[in-house]
Amino acid sequence: MCGIVGYYGPKDPKDVIVGGLKRLEYRGYDSAGVAILDGPKNDQHFKVVRAEGKLGELAKKLETVSFTGHLGIGHTRWATHGVPSERNAHPHTVDGVSLVHNGIIENYQDIKADLAREGAVFSSDTDSELVAHLLARKVKETGDLFKAVELVLPMLTGAYSILAVWEKQPDVMVAFKNGPPLIVGVGEKRW
Repeated sequence: MCGIVGYYGPKDPKDVIVGGLKRLEYRGYDSAGVAILDGPKNDQHFKVVRAEGKLGELAKKLETVSFTGHLGIGHTRWATHGVPSERNAHPHTVDGVSLVHNGIIENYQDIKADLAREGAVFSSDTDSELVAHLLARKVKETGDLFKAVELVLPMLTGAYSILAVWEKQPDVMVAFKNGPPLIVGVGEKRW
C-alpha cells in the first residue's frame, strides 16, 4: 500500500511531508516524491522531486533543494501499474495539477484510451497519472479544483485515496477517497 501525505501551514512543508512519509514507510517501497509550492507569491508553481528506491533516496535529493511555499504533497510508492522507476514515481503533474494516489483505478484502460483519443501525452505508465489528466481538463473548464474533483469522481472506478493540488489555487488541497483510509488532521493555532 502506498503512503500519501499532504501539508498546508506555517512550517517547512518538506520537513513535515518527509517526516510523515517516514512514519508511513514500513514496507519495501520502490520510489518516493514530493510536489511543493515554490516561487514568488504571485507566480508559484509546484516543484516536483522524485526518486527511485526507498524514501532515503528522496531525502538525499532533497538535502540541497529548498522551497518557498507553504503547501505540498508527498508519496511513497508500492507499484501496481508500471515498473518501479523514477518515471512512475508520484506526484504526477499535468498542467499545474499535482496529485498523489494510494489504490487502484480499475477502469484505467478505458480512461487512458479516451484521453489518448483526445491527444493526451503520458509521462508514466501509472493509472494515477490518468486522474491528473482528468483533473487538469476539468479545472480548465471550472477554474476550481474542488469542482473539478466533483466532476471527475463519477469517472473513477476502484479503491483510492487521493490528494490533489493546483498551482492556480495555492491555498487549496483536495482530498478524496473510495475505500482506503484517509485521515485529515487539523492543528491548533494553524492556518
